[in-house]
This record gives sequence, structure tokens and C-alpha cells, in this order.
Amino acid sequence: MKKKIGKWKNKFILAIKDIKKEHKIKKAFKNNALFVTFVLTCLLNAILLRFFTMPTLENYLSFKPIIADLGVIMVLGSFAYLFKNKNRFSYLLVVHIILTAICVINSIYYTFYTSFASASMLSLAQFIAPVGDAVVENVLQLKDLVYLLGLVVFIFVHFRLKKKGYYKKIDTKQERKKKTLQKLIASACIFIVFTISLSSLEVGRFIKQWNREYIVMRFGIYLYQFNDIFVSLQPKINSIFGYDQARKNFEEYFEEREAYDGTNKYTDIFKGKNVIVIHGESIQDIALNRTFNGKEVTPTLNRLAKEGLFFSNYYSEVSVGTSSDTELTFNTSLMPTKSGTAFVSYFDRYYNAIPKYFTDLGYYTFSMHANTADFWNRRIMHQSLGYQKFYSKETYKVTKENSIGLGLSDKSFYEQSIEKIKKIKETEGEPFYGILISLTNHTPFSDVEKYGEFDVDIKETITKEDGTQEEISHPYMEGTKLGNYFKSLHYADEALGEFLDALDENGLLENTVFILYGDHDGRLPKNDYIRLNNYDTKTDTVKDESDPTYKEYNSYHYELDRKVPLIIWTKDKEVQGVVSNTMGMIDAMPTLGNMFGFKNPYALGHDIFNIKDKNVVVFPNGNWITNKVYYNSQKGEYMLLKDEEVISKDYIEENNEYAEKLLDVSNDMIVFDLLNPKKEEQK
Repeated sequence: MKKKIGKWKNKFILAIKDIKKEHKIKKAFKNNALFVTFVLTCLLNAILLRFFTMPTLENYLSFKPIIADLGVIMVLGSFAYLFKNKNRFSYLLVVHIILTAICVINSIYYTFYTSFASASMLSLAQFIAPVGDAVVENVLQLKDLVYLLGLVVFIFVHFRLKKKGYYKKIDTKQERKKKTLQKLIASACIFIVFTISLSSLEVGRFIKQWNREYIVMRFGIYLYQFNDIFVSLQPKINSIFGYDQARKNFEEYFEEREAYDGTNKYTDIFKGKNVIVIHGESIQDIALNRTFNGKEVTPTLNRLAKEGLFFSNYYSEVSVGTSSDTELTFNTSLMPTKSGTAFVSYFDRYYNAIPKYFTDLGYYTFSMHANTADFWNRRIMHQSLGYQKFYSKETYKVTKENSIGLGLSDKSFYEQSIEKIKKIKETEGEPFYGILISLTNHTPFSDVEKYGEFDVDIKETITKEDGTQEEISHPYMEGTKLGNYFKSLHYADEALGEFLDALDENGLLENTVFILYGDHDGRLPKNDYIRLNNYDTKTDTVKDESDPTYKEYNSYHYELDRKVPLIIWTKDKEVQGVVSNTMGMIDAMPTLGNMFGFKNPYALGHDIFNIKDKNVVVFPNGNWITNKVYYNSQKGEYMLLKDEEVISKDYIEENNEYAEKLLDVSNDMIVFDLLNPKKEEQK
């Protein structure tokens, strides 16, 4: 009996201790209610951001970014205890607003760029206003405002606590220091656990910061963003202190790389001919050879691709600089910089660029773009690239009537440009090299009424019961952003056709090579592509995935559909055919150089006719593609482009190493101005 009583007594004592312990925990939460609310709401925002931007199973099950975000929030929040009780809310509110802004900005940015924002983008803020409508209409979504709820909850809790007298308690200076130290120690423990869980690969990528998705998935959004601030300042520091190491790496890279030099059947084929290049705004391959109700979206491009040399697997390699990144890569065979954009941050560097080489060959070089000369800093950067004349908006007649979207319509742009080219031929003579940067086919593709008649629905004729026939229409892509994109591109294609006719009428196609490339994709919603491939006319909805006719469309298909056209065409059809080997914007310069008789010894790309199927196209985020596979460096996963392909681990590792070295050396070449012949003379 005594044993039983003793047993129950012990259980009772343990229960009392548990109650006391639970009471202490409750008391701790109660005394730190504002801090706890701050931590939980900021942590939830970070989790939601990752879930909305990277909805993968790996991301959902990853605890590393949660631990990292928690550690950052705890550290920032702990300093609130240095303030008196009544002032803590003000401090935490400011920090909460900053962390909330980080989530909102990155959510919006990811929708447009499929990447995370960088502090280096602050230097590009001046270029956001002109495309502000595009951002609001084409990018801003309801999910981008969800993060504000955490801030609302935090403020609501503050007022509830204030009403209950939470802030009346006065802490001594010693107590405040003790509480701060306790929170910092807890934060340190969290970071120790987090650090132990990291691999050397993860640490390496965090330091280099070029693979942003990967970093956010492993280190959380807050640690990424604060590290990004440091990395964004690093080029300014490195350009002073890191030159010697960058020069050494640069020289070793070009000594060791396989150049794939040599001649081929296209060597010097166009030497001495005039060149007209079209920088086609947001032109994607997906529109080529596509019809709606028997009408082609791009009849002009289809004809040029058939009559000329068409590169069917050509990829843009842009980063935050979008069109300006393409101009850089096309003209110099260099990749976009890791932070900021070359056109804004590194306009004063020396570049081996296509216009310079043509100038050396005796060409007159010019560029034309009916937008503000200072947009993307083109006024200065086009001089750095070697254009002898830049015809910007101030040289065109722009009115409300002849404008579409962001500015002068393509039809008016080409019409006015013809007169300028005629004058160039008369005053400067031949040969000449000129590039025209189009504008109409720019997001948000909302000036539908100005694009002309082009339906993107499905029309069919049905026979009624009484034997009469009736034409009915199914909406299909009408009203979607992708549908409006097709309408916009149909207009741009029509303008291009009229431009070619005008060139021909004025004798400007004689002895001239016409080149067109798409600068980047249209930044269109993935769901619109799914609708494009899986529309059901019977229900006017997208087919369910369980439907046997459903066509799978995942993130890899989306990336592959972002490829752009490259077409080389002459009036006499001097070159024809389809080049299917995978090629990037970075390969344009060496490929064209072989055709026109110049060579850049420091081009990072290759002449596609020499390297052929061995080419590796690298993207600024570390992803890459070959004829065999598309590799996603963030996920460490890939998709085979042919079912019968077999990929080894060594193949992946070798190409990952190649991609990393290429991105590093390209960035160093720009940041440290390594191509400047005067640089070594000054040392």
C-alpha cells in the first residue's frame, strides 16, 4: 500500500513540475509576446516566399532555409531588448517593414525574371519608371501582397498588448542587456546547427552568389539578401584590390581552353558585304510556323527562316539587364555581369565588340533605336561598343498617333529608318554595318486595338439540324497574355515585312546580309503555355492531367520554349538551311566573325560550325544546355532532350565546372577591365 502511495506521490510531484515548467514557458511567451509575434510573422513570410516562387517538393521539405531565416530574424529582433520596453515596438516595426519589403520585392521580381532581386539593381531604378505599366499589368499579382498580412498581424498584436498594459513594465538596463544576450546566444545556437548542416558546395555557391535560386533554397531569403548587399559592393572593392588574381585566372583560362579554331565552308563568305541587323524585341521561336485559323502568326519570319540560314536552337542568355544584356552578349561574346548590368555599372570598360571590328574592316557602323538615348545608358555604352553613330528617339518623329506600347511603333520606326539608311549610303558610302532595335513587341502587350486584326481563337463550321451551316468560335488564347503576345508579334512581323520591301525598293538589299535575332523571351505566364497545349474546345477549359491527350508541360519545357530565333538571310539566298546544334547569344560574335573576316581572340563563345554538337550554352544563373540535356543548377536536376541519351555523372560535373569558370572569367574580364590594352601599360 505504501509503495502504491509513494508511486502516486512521485507522479504527482512530476506533474506539478511539468505544470510549473509549462507555466514558465507560458510566462516567457507572455513576457515576450511582441518579440515572438515579430519572429513568427517574419519567418512565415520567408517560408511563403519560397513556396510561391519555387513550388517543388525539395523546397517544401527543406528545413535549412527555415533555420537560416529564423537565425537572421532572431539576431535582428534581439537588439530590440536594448531599448526600453515602450520603444521596442518602434524598432521591431522598422525591421519588420524592411523584411516584409524584401519578400514583396523578391516576389514581384521572381515573377518577371525567375530569379531573386539584387541590391545592385538599385543602380537600375531609373529604368523602371518607363516600363512601370508593364510591371503592374504583367507582373504584380495578389500573392505579392500576402506578405503585408504579417505586418498587419504584428501591428494588431502591438495594439492589443498596449491595451493590456504590456508596455508599462519598466526593465532595468541590466535586465535589458541580459535579455539581449539570451536572444543572441539562442541565435548563435541556431546558426551553429545550421552551419554544421552545410556542405562545402553550398558554402562555395553562397560565397559566389551567382546561383540565386539555389542560395535562397538553402540559405533562406534574408541571409541571401544581406549577403547580396556585400557581394554587390564587392566589385567596387575587388576592382581596386583583386586585379592581379583576376588577370592570372584570365590568362590561365585562355591558355587551357579548347578554342575550336579553324576554317569551314562559311569562312569569309560575306566579307565586304553590308550588314543590317534587327534586334527583335521579345521574339520567341514558339511563334514561328504557328497558325490560328489558317493564318500565320509570323509569315515574314517563316519566309526568312526558310529562305536563309535558321538557327533553330538558339538561346538568349540575359540576366537583370534584359535587352542590354543581349546587346552586350551578342556584340562582345561576354556574359552579363554577376551584379548590376554592364551597360550601367561598367560602361567605361574596354570591349572587343562587333562594331569595332567592322570599323577596322572599313565599315561605317551605326545603331538605331527610337527610345530615349539614356535608357539602359545606351548613349554612352554604344560609344563603348564602337558604334560611330547612334540614332535615338531625338532623331525620330514620335507622336501619340504613331506610338504603340512603350513608344514609336515598329512600322513608323522602320519607315523613318529607311530614310536614314539611304542617307548613310549616300554620305558614308559602303560597306556599312547597322543594327535596328525594335520596340513594339515589348511587354505588357496590351495595346491590342493597335495591332490590327488577328484572332487567336478557334473557328469551326458546324452543320445544324436543319442542314444549314454555322461558324462558331472558341475563345482559345483570346484574352490571355500569350494570346495578346501573338497579336503583338503578328503586327511586328508585318512591320518587318514592309521594312524588307522598302529596303528592296531602295536598292538597300543588294550586296547586303540581313540578320535577325530575338533578344529574349516575352516573360509570359507558364499557365498560358499549358492552355496553348491543352485547350479543350468542348469545355472551353484546360484539359485535366488525367486526360490521356494531356500534354505534359513542366518548368523544363517552359525554359526550352524561351529560345529565340537567329536568322541570316540574303536576297539571293546565298546561304540556306537549318542549324540545329544548341547555340547561345554568346556564340553569335565568333560565328559571324568567321563569315565576315574578323576574330575576337577573347570571345567566350564559339563558331557553331566548328564546335558543332559539343557546344555548351551557359545561363547567368548557372543552368546550362547542350544537345543532350538541360541542366538546372538550382535543383541539381536535369531533363534529357532525347529519350535514348545516357548521361554520366562525369558529363554533368565537367559541364558544371565549365559553366562556373566561364561565368567567373567573363565577370572578371568586365569588372577588372582585363581587355583594356592600356591597363597593363599603366601597371
